[in-house]
Amino acid sequence: MAEIQEKADSGKGGKKRSKKMSVHLDMTPMVDLAFLLLTFFMLTTTFSKPQTMEINMPVKPENEEEQIPLKASNAMTIVLGDNDKVYYYFGLGDPAENPEVLETDYSASGIRKVLLSPRVKSNEKMTVMIKPMEESRYKNVVDILDELKITDTRKFALVDITDNDKQLVQQKTGQ
Repeated sequence: MAEIQEKADSGKGGKKRSKKMSVHLDMTPMVDLAFLLLTFFMLTTTFSKPQTMEINMPVKPENEEEQIPLKASNAMTIVLGDNDKVYYYFGLGDPAENPEVLETDYSASGIRKVLLSPRVKSNEKMTVMIKPMEESRYKNVVDILDELKITDTRKFALVDITDNDKQLVQQKTGQ
């Protein structure tokens, strides 16, 4: 509340002086309201927790000979292209195999449907190889890892793209 304080007349010398008035503003209610609002918003807000995905990375073998070569029948290759395009084919991408390259997207009826298909799910040894092109975005890699997690795909690998893969995608796009 605001309050006006008056100074009393000194009474010296018989001269009458004008009363000096000063305004005193009580800030206590405003401070109380500020702390009440601060407490209210602190107690009612929810903090978003960062979403993380746990990925178990394999241990690098001591001998290169210990690695088991992957068969073409147990391989599916996903190539992440520019403009959020996804290309996939079954096999290792050997030009002698002449794999059929198909284009899809990140929707539930796109790559998720392919990963849930009987050809992929019935083969327990199926390994999905993810090969991002230079033009693809980091978001595309995260999206494909999310799809692999949603479809419960256990075996997958992030692999560098080869010239054969680039040629297969170029043949598909006609560039």
